[in-house]
Order: sequence, then C-alpha cells, then structure tokens
Amino acid sequence: MSEKAEHRVKGVDHTAFPTFDPAGTVRFYRDVLKFPVVHSICAAGWGPEKHPDFIHFFFDIGNADRIAFFYYFGLDPVGDPGLPGDAWARLPSDTPGFFVNSRHLAIHVEDEEDLLEYRRRLDDSAWPVEMQVMHETIESIYTHDPNGYMVEFTRALRPVTAQEDLDAALTIEALCDVATSGEPTMDKLLTRKAELIVQRAAAWEESERELVQG
Repeated sequence: MSEKAEHRVKGVDHTAFPTFDPAGTVRFYRDVLKFPVVHSICAAGWGPEKHPDFIHFFFDIGNADRIAFFYYFGLDPVGDPGLPGDAWARLPSDTPGFFVNSRHLAIHVEDEEDLLEYRRRLDDSAWPVEMQVMHETIESIYTHDPNGYMVEFTRALRPVTAQEDLDAALTIEALCDVATSGEPTMDKLLTRKAELIVQRAAAWEESERELVQG
C-alpha cells in the first residue's frame, strides 16, 4: 500500500457543459471575462454509432483549473434557449446519453499511481469505473455518482505545449466563424481552420525571422 495520503486529489481539472451557441460562449468567456482558450479536441467519427462529431474546448480560469464545453454538430437545442437560468438542464427522457454526460466534473490527480488507486476504490464500491480513456494529453476514468452525475478522475500524460495552445485558438476562431454561417459541420470547421493558417503563415514567418535576427 502506498504511503501517500488517503486524499490524493489535486482539485478540479475541469468542469464541462454542452453548448448550442459556441460563438456566444467564446465571446462571453474569452472576450468578456478574458479567460484564454487553452485546449481543444476535434472529435470526428468518435464514439458509438450515431454519435455526432463534436468539438471539446477549454478555457483557463486560473489556479490550473478550466471550464470546458462540448459543441455537437447538427444537434438541435433541447428545451427553450430563450428561458432564463439553466433551462437546458431540464432534459426530456429521450435525450441522448452523450449529451447528458457532457455535464460532468473532472477531478485532477497527480500521476498514474493515484489514478489507479481511485480506480481500485471505485471498482471495490457500488459505483465501479465505467470506462478508462487515453485522450490526447490526459488519461481519465469515469463513473456516475449516486445522483446520476458523471464524475471523471484525470491525470496529465504530458504538458500542453505553446503550439497546442495556438492550435486551440485557431480551432476556436474557426468554430466561431462556421457556427454563425448556418449548418456548421466538422468539415467546414477544418476547412476554415486551414484557411486561417494560410492567411497567417506569412506573419508567423516574419515573426520567426525577427526572432532569429533579434
């Protein structure tokens, strides 16, 4: 048995929610509150049959904590988005499971040993681990608590690079562009992102030359 303390978590890694308005979400968190975009995942063809393409994007809210959102391409809003408060939380019984589970809390642990320890604790309980997933930069285990809420325990596989932060910023800019153009798709997002890269390549090359000459 490890000599580490029984309580091994390192606070909130991220809390996540679905969004039907990615451009408005970016304006609110990035432009109004000044929370920088720090990571994004473009998931095309991911998941079980009929699972829509989606983008999962993260904002830095300080203290190494993040707030994240899922945008599902082609998924119409549930409830009435014109209502105040958490109107979309009142979901009909036939709401897809992936949408319900996009609302979750991710708890950060330090390393693989701690992740496996929480897997052991959960598997020995009435709430065993339902899946263990290796993402791009993290490894996570998932279960549902007694209330039906999804809970994730996650560890970093490696540091996120500055290049990945830049990639996330371009991805989210492309998402905002296509989300306001009508019928956004993953293909349109990737095409727009490529256009942005080409547009800015000359400026990046010039900056690189100035640094070298510097």
